[in-house]
Amino acid sequence: MTDAAADPVLVSGAAGFIGFGLARHLLAAGRPVIGVDSVNDYYDPALKQARLRELGIHPHFIFHRLDLADRSATEKLFGSRRFSRVVHLAAQAGVRYSLQNPHAYLDANLAGFLNVLEGCRASGTQHLIFASSSSVYGANTRLPFSVHDNVDHPISLYAATKKANESMAHAYSKLYGLPATGLRFFTVYGPWGRPDMAIFIFTKAILEGRPIRLFNHGRMRRDFTYIDDVVSAIARLIDRPPRGDPSWSGDAPDPSSSSAPWRIYNIGNNRSVEITAVVDLIESALGRPAIRELDDLARDVDFRPATPIEEGIRRFVAWYRAFYHL
Repeated sequence: MTDAAADPVLVSGAAGFIGFGLARHLLAAGRPVIGVDSVNDYYDPALKQARLRELGIHPHFIFHRLDLADRSATEKLFGSRRFSRVVHLAAQAGVRYSLQNPHAYLDANLAGFLNVLEGCRASGTQHLIFASSSSVYGANTRLPFSVHDNVDHPISLYAATKKANESMAHAYSKLYGLPATGLRFFTVYGPWGRPDMAIFIFTKAILEGRPIRLFNHGRMRRDFTYIDDVVSAIARLIDRPPRGDPSWSGDAPDPSSSSAPWRIYNIGNNRSVEITAVVDLIESALGRPAIRELDDLARDVDFRPATPIEEGIRRFVAWYRAFYHL
């Protein structure tokens, strides 16, 4: 084991879904982990406590219950020892919740992240990995989403804070040489998952005999990424801090890289899936059907759009040419 690998990895959000998965993976590989989490009640704290109990069976796991927005407590944490590797996954998650409680995002995602950046700077951290989100693509419509595209049009406060995290990390990389890697996650799912995510919600509703409400007939698509794949990607990156790209140019700036030691990656499955297909798969795994509640028009008069856009445009162009004798 190298000296860096022998050092404990600081994992913030260790009681959360991805943080728990990463900590468990590192511990199984023989790598010590120091976990940090506020264990708030955004969703059932009992699930977070169960994750921590699972991690607690490992002798090389140490946990600190700590709110990273608390500046003095975070300074004390980073002052207690040097962390050569920090994986910052703690955040206030959820797009809808940001409409109800915006200040939670200011505290956790901005103030908390600034305190982590300051801690890394002061302790000479050799690599900071931090969670961003696919939500930063906001109003972008070109698919597939690319890290090389501009992401200056977020459509939720949550997305705006994640974009801000990327910019804040870049500033610290440029100013202080802090190697930082941002990861844009795409709808992570799997065992020990969050109760506010679609697959969890659908599974719970089917087992309880409650209807699942599907908008647009379930034809919306998402890129679902299994938790083990996300964890594997993070683990591979921990000991590979980014270096500045000497060919990077401010005349034609690539949004995913920099002359500073800073890098952005997408972590997705590269395969979008219709929501209705996800429900089909859950039904098959459970061995029971879902009660599907379609939007009002479909429910009331059994209306479903039947004309694909390719056919509709063909008909329109045919009419246009006939009408105008072209």
